[in-house]
Amino acid sequence: MHEQGKESLSEQIAKHISEQIIRGELVEGERIQELRISAELDVSRGSVREALLLLERTQLIEIYPRRGAVVSEMSAQQVRALFDMSALLLGQIVQRMAEAWRTHEAERIQALLTQLHEETRQGHTEKFYDLIFQGLARQQEMVGNPYLIKFYQELLPSLRRSYFLTLNISRRELQESFELFKLVTDAVLIRKSQQATLFMDDFCRHLRNLVLESLTRMKQIELAWARRSRR
Repeated sequence: MHEQGKESLSEQIAKHISEQIIRGELVEGERIQELRISAELDVSRGSVREALLLLERTQLIEIYPRRGAVVSEMSAQQVRALFDMSALLLGQIVQRMAEAWRTHEAERIQALLTQLHEETRQGHTEKFYDLIFQGLARQQEMVGNPYLIKFYQELLPSLRRSYFLTLNISRRELQESFELFKLVTDAVLIRKSQQATLFMDDFCRHLRNLVLESLTRMKQIELAWARRSRR
């Protein structure tokens, strides 16, 4: 593994592990084996340990004395807490965007909406949500508050892990998400900052409910398999 751009080696390793957690290749409660990661990526165990300390900030893992790093649980309570905090931060972000955008930035917002419409039409759920949530994480200049962006960026991997569960939602539900986010961007573009915040809260609540429904189905399937295996 080699350094890319401004990312340190430990940041690259952390991103590699986080993608495995987000996509369910590492499941909740699973211990992260430092030796396996260091061999897989051809890096030192020291670099892996540094990566795990970075990853702990994102809430994807928990580090215990003597036990090491373990993938965090994803429960309904944690999903609600995640979206409560995300809605607060994103509400502040879109409020500041509404107050501060310039012409070229408004054009980028319009272009994003066009791209989101296309992803909705094609049913690309993950790409749709990635465009929104990762796009908002890159608005440092418009937002003008580095602390706000930093806190949001640390939540982003957990957000991605949660909405990865919604990949099998219906086209109708994805269309509803698009319409709710369009209300956010419309409010931003007419500089209605308080409206943008309220609409962002509605959008986050809608996605939270989709995630909770998917999480419930996933837990039911896991329970059914566990019962079958005990027969």
